[in-house]
Amino acid sequence: MSTIFIGYVICMADRSNIGAVLPMIRNEFEISNTAAGAISSFFFLGYAISQIPAGLVIGKKGTRTIVSVAILGFSIVTFLMGHATGAVMLLVLRLMLGLLEGPTPVGMTSTINSWFPLKEKGTATGVYIASTQVAPILAPIVAVFIANAFGWRHVFIWFSVPGFILALVFFLVIRSKPSESRHVNEAELKHITGDDANSASAVQDFGDMGLLDRIIRLKSGEPLKKNMEVLKSWQIWVITFAYFCMNNVLYGMITWIPDYLQSARGYNVIAMGWMSATPYIGGFVGALLGGVISDRVFRGRRKPTMLITALMTAIMMALLLVTPDNTALIALVLVLAGFFLNIGWSSFTSIAMNMTTNETYPFTISIINSGGNLGGFFSPIIVGAILDVTGNYTMAFSYFVIILIVAFVLLLTLNEFRPAVEKSGTKKAERVEAAPAAA
Repeated sequence: MSTIFIGYVICMADRSNIGAVLPMIRNEFEISNTAAGAISSFFFLGYAISQIPAGLVIGKKGTRTIVSVAILGFSIVTFLMGHATGAVMLLVLRLMLGLLEGPTPVGMTSTINSWFPLKEKGTATGVYIASTQVAPILAPIVAVFIANAFGWRHVFIWFSVPGFILALVFFLVIRSKPSESRHVNEAELKHITGDDANSASAVQDFGDMGLLDRIIRLKSGEPLKKNMEVLKSWQIWVITFAYFCMNNVLYGMITWIPDYLQSARGYNVIAMGWMSATPYIGGFVGALLGGVISDRVFRGRRKPTMLITALMTAIMMALLLVTPDNTALIALVLVLAGFFLNIGWSSFTSIAMNMTTNETYPFTISIINSGGNLGGFFSPIIVGAILDVTGNYTMAFSYFVIILIVAFVLLLTLNEFRPAVEKSGTKKAERVEAAPAAA
């Protein structure tokens, strides 16, 4: 788990460092807000394009080699970004960065799905999602320091170095499945795959939560065993559309919060670097806590934290628009916005684990990631265009509030499914009915 955690910190750092240096790039290349937003956005176009092919290949070939090569590739591109001679070249490199990073989250979440028993998948995914918040905490601070000392190009050069190391470590340490590792004994393998009594009882603990189960539309049914079934599932598309909305906000904030703090709130470059980290401090706590709440408080149900994320983040973003120019208050609202944005983030990844088999999950999560991360493509451009037309961050960030409300409404239509237990030695997966709750 530590390799996956550190690995995704590096991935997020390479994609999110652009926000801290975007004002410098915009000034040097003399480009508009819309063009600056496009440089950030084109990462997500490549990211979305590569997700589904990556899911299909990983579903057949496993994660180890594919993810290692992908990490090496995007580290090379990050290095090349430090040598960009113009905005067009930087835009093309951002597109390539996205294409090469695409297999990484599919591989890492598929590894988690294969290596953790049902009762622990939400917590494990929460730890993985928490890694996405570490980079935005550190990246603005480190990037601003490097840019001020050596220039913005050196940010990308230095940020590429950890990826070269990670590519080798991932290949040496990670195995696609527990059965491929010589460090996993028979008892551990049975615990992970659900073939022992403890794993079975863990699923039984899913239980009955009465009114909550009716609100979240809890259902029982067969898991999706074929890729075509995944493509035809409205439930998968609801998750994807809602995830699209959430990524609009996440990557819109990563791109524009630094400029917002300078342009709209009057912070200098150093203060901006520190304040830019506040949403992700809250996000780190929210991601860790969200996985535990989903597993233990809601007994493996994912939809409740997803609903909390959409609704409460909309409220926090609305409050940000009316918060007076008080550093403590602004920091508090940004921390809470990050906290609520991430408390249900892991559930967008782990909810599909209850609806699929180990064979169909890589393809399923590739669809969710691909469609979801198109939000990261559109959002920076849309916010940049709104700023060019209105010059007003109130109008630009109102877009975030609207898109979060849309996500909340979509999620209300989503069915929650009881978890599936896949028995080792067979391709069949069966729904395990929850034991009735004690009166």
